[in-house]
Amino acid sequence: MPSPFPGMDPYLEGNLWTTFHFSFAAEIVRQLSPKLSPKYLVFPVQRFVLDMEEDIAITPTGIYPDAAVVTVAPLPVSGRPEMLAPAPLHLPTVMPARVPHVSLEIRDVEERILVTAIEILSPTNKRGEGRNEYLTKRSNILVSSTHLLEIDLLRSGQRVPMRKPLPAAAYFVFLSRVEKRPVVDIWPIQLPESLPTVPIPLLDGDPDVALNLQSVFNATYDLIGYARAINYTRPPEIALADEAAQWAAERVQSARG
Repeated sequence: MPSPFPGMDPYLEGNLWTTFHFSFAAEIVRQLSPKLSPKYLVFPVQRFVLDMEEDIAITPTGIYPDAAVVTVAPLPVSGRPEMLAPAPLHLPTVMPARVPHVSLEIRDVEERILVTAIEILSPTNKRGEGRNEYLTKRSNILVSSTHLLEIDLLRSGQRVPMRKPLPAAAYFVFLSRVEKRPVVDIWPIQLPESLPTVPIPLLDGDPDVALNLQSVFNATYDLIGYARAINYTRPPEIALADEAAQWAAERVQSARG
């Protein structure tokens, strides 16, 4: 059973996102590889960001406190031992979780040069210190000779920084070609729209290859069986605005017959 939505399914933006993220990336690899052969390879690359509840995210480099050795003069010892006060309250603290992220790298076969980076943005890329970590990685790509494709299929969180305001849209795809920087090609995607087919730029002299994001989505949705995993009788975890919520409810009802 296909998704009741013509493009991105907003029900995948909640607890199912990590499963979708991994499967979506794998399907991009599957669909791109034959088009890139024999000159290029596409590799999935995994890294971790430590994510915390309440929109707090920290990178692995920030979890260890600074340490120093300090010499302290001993306090005088009294005749009687001090009485320890028992803690009157016991509550669980917020613990960081290691959240995996998968990005894709297109490299040429001969020299393994990084030609194009494909980033599928996750919630931790769009908030707190996780966003700062991502923006640092992004900046390093933008000053390099690597093309960058960013796929943002999340309505919540901050968008990638632009010099002018982005139009109102549910989702975006951003393509930064080396030869066009700082100008970025942008595909705003409204909730009722299908996901676009976007170009994947390669080395100078080689033509772009096409990446049909809707085909990737459909294959991912069907392979995992999200129609059985999602409870469409309830609103999506990431709430929709009033008109969008009404439209989504009508789509679900129509699909269920």
